[in-house]
Amino acid sequence: MMKSRPEGGNATDKVLAVLEALGEHERLADIAAATGLARSTVHRILQSLVEHRFAIATGDGRYIGGPVVLTLAGRLMGRFDPAEHADGALRRLRDDTGYTVHLGLLAGDDVVYGAKIEGAKPYRMPSRVGMSVRLHTTGIGKAILAALPEATVRAIVQRTGLEPRTPNTITDEDALLRHLEQVRALGYAIDDEENEPGVQCVAAAVFDHTGRVTGAVSVSTLVLEPWNAPLERLGERVVAAAVEISESLGAPRSPAGSRALGGSGF
Repeated sequence: MMKSRPEGGNATDKVLAVLEALGEHERLADIAAATGLARSTVHRILQSLVEHRFAIATGDGRYIGGPVVLTLAGRLMGRFDPAEHADGALRRLRDDTGYTVHLGLLAGDDVVYGAKIEGAKPYRMPSRVGMSVRLHTTGIGKAILAALPEATVRAIVQRTGLEPRTPNTITDEDALLRHLEQVRALGYAIDDEENEPGVQCVAAAVFDHTGRVTGAVSVSTLVLEPWNAPLERLGERVVAAAVEISESLGAPRSPAGSRALGGSGF
């Protein structure tokens, strides 16, 4: 989706706009409509992209990504580190809230902490980067589950079970599915001492360049320390960070279910 229309931009802006539109459209007229550029301009740019193998003319009026684009994408993805791409958003979330921030990544039937930034508190959370936890016991995990089809959630539950970590852990499949409906309605998940006694968190799902859920971001604190803002406002801030991280990972659009967000001030 085009972020801006480059009609008045320079030549580089126009080439980049056409290249970006090529990711969603194949015909000259559609690319011209998406970019707001004249068809003659788009045609000239497409011919140059074909010449340099950034695009291929299929011969039936369509244009598709060329071998140079695929090679470049493969090289970039080969050294792609989601935690590195998310670092700026994670630090802003920590600074805005003062809480410990985590990025959890979906790994099979578990979630693995890919990044952790401690909050401005005198205590430390027991989690660590590389730690693997079950999806149903954490805010991060439940945010991920809520973004998956029900059939996928049921299959995961069948494979892993719903072992309790604390007395608050959801251990009934139907109860979990009902809870995930609430997570979708809110746009974020809450962990109320479900994974670690005395620890609470708020989490929202993160999506990758394919539009699929790849993980989640969370803020955590001790139950003995009340949240320093209304829970809804905190949830919106976490969702805003999740959207920012998703965009940094190349998500094609704001994830479905994300709520309208106001300013980022906490």
